[in-house]
Amino acid sequence: MHIVVIATECAPVVKVGGLADMVSGLGRALAQRGHVVELILPWYDTLRREQIQGLNVARADLPIPWWDGVVHCTVHFGFVHGLPCHFVEPHSRDNFFNRGPLYGFPDDPLRFAFFCKAAMEYLFVTDRRPEIIHTHNWQTALAAVLLYEVYQPHGMNNCRVCHTIHDFRHQGVCTTEVLKATGLGRPKYFLDRERLQDDADPRMLNLAKAGIVYGNFVTTVSRRHAWEARFSDQGFGLGHALHMHQNKFGGILNGLDGDLWNPEADPLIPHLFSADDLAGKERNKEALRRRLRLTAEEKPLIAYVGRLDPQKGASLVRHALFTAVWNQAQFVLLGTGSDGNVNDTFVHLKHHLADNTDCHLEIGCDEELAHLIFAGADMCIVPSLREPCGLAQMIALRYGTVPIVRAVGGLADTVFDWDYAPLPREQRNGFVFEHADNTGIESALHRALGLYRERRDLWRQLLVTGMKTDLSWRHPAGDYLNVYEFIRHK
Repeated sequence: MHIVVIATECAPVVKVGGLADMVSGLGRALAQRGHVVELILPWYDTLRREQIQGLNVARADLPIPWWDGVVHCTVHFGFVHGLPCHFVEPHSRDNFFNRGPLYGFPDDPLRFAFFCKAAMEYLFVTDRRPEIIHTHNWQTALAAVLLYEVYQPHGMNNCRVCHTIHDFRHQGVCTTEVLKATGLGRPKYFLDRERLQDDADPRMLNLAKAGIVYGNFVTTVSRRHAWEARFSDQGFGLGHALHMHQNKFGGILNGLDGDLWNPEADPLIPHLFSADDLAGKERNKEALRRRLRLTAEEKPLIAYVGRLDPQKGASLVRHALFTAVWNQAQFVLLGTGSDGNVNDTFVHLKHHLADNTDCHLEIGCDEELAHLIFAGADMCIVPSLREPCGLAQMIALRYGTVPIVRAVGGLADTVFDWDYAPLPREQRNGFVFEHADNTGIESALHRALGLYRERRDLWRQLLVTGMKTDLSWRHPAGDYLNVYEFIRHK
């Protein structure tokens, strides 16, 4: 099968969040199964070009119709971890992709509408006719509209679109100028509730909704989050559109990059270990304590690694820290806040606790330290208020660090409570709490600390179960192939 992925991120060459990991992880898993996978990405000024092998110019001049004129583009080509990637570089005074940050500009809808137009035009003029075009988030959703409203009658009638929404909060609500710029026109036609009209403001277009309406199948990044998007406020106003298209909507859990996160071969940890030989994990705990100057006496070590913002349950992270220290445990935090007030809170907390040798707060990003924390900690908390998929709990499981999570999104699909999950004991792999409050996380922490201290044999069983859980892209890739097969015959 020929699959073209149109996306705005791909690890490791350009990454803001989980989208980048999903694009590269799924792409490689599909390629390993013998499918032809190609990626189309913007040529950002911040691309890690050293991560692109065999970089060359694939097309020196690709003219893209834009407004009433033409924008000329160069298309670069190279391989990222073995995946063939095409990078679109527009030569325009609008300076679409030479701005440092990838997102957050007032003209983002126009920037990414241009990218969608350029990607589809590139497929068209190079005679690429993939069976599947896989798009991601609102930024590339307009590609599906362009396919069916512009390009399908001109020889692309066998292409089908799978669209993945990683975060319903961001929707690309914009004016109708993107219709004029891309040549779609007909604002009255598209400003219809059954097409692109935003449900909250009938004067505006909703590009996330475009992916739902025009995609042949729509996925999100876990089964639980698919339910939340339809039936709770986590759809952020897209519940009606999802209801109308419920027969082509579902959740597929992301996988974990087994090359990057593997305690048996991780170059960033001092001691390798496996589910059958855990001696290295204990030595990593000692190394972590030495690096962060924590007390060396035997105590359970609890960690948080991730963003510090309200969505991630920052107030619960703070409460867990004090709960841990009050209960003779140690706590390590690595993260930074996108919310200034939250970040300031943890910077203040770091100074307040500077002399406490049972906790350490590292405000910032440190890839090597992140690996060591996952390898050395006993437990990892993920108390998110909203978590479409989640990565920290998967890494924790892989490294024998027992996750303590809130029952939301992908966390609920990957972590099964030791005491209460309706599964055989040998399939339970962590601790789960329901309510996003201090009582909830306290209860889960106390249960975890109790098992650690009172039944080390069962604790070992618990962490080994987590390490042996298959979190790779093997199952998700199979699920996506089933979706592709389903829609290619429609």
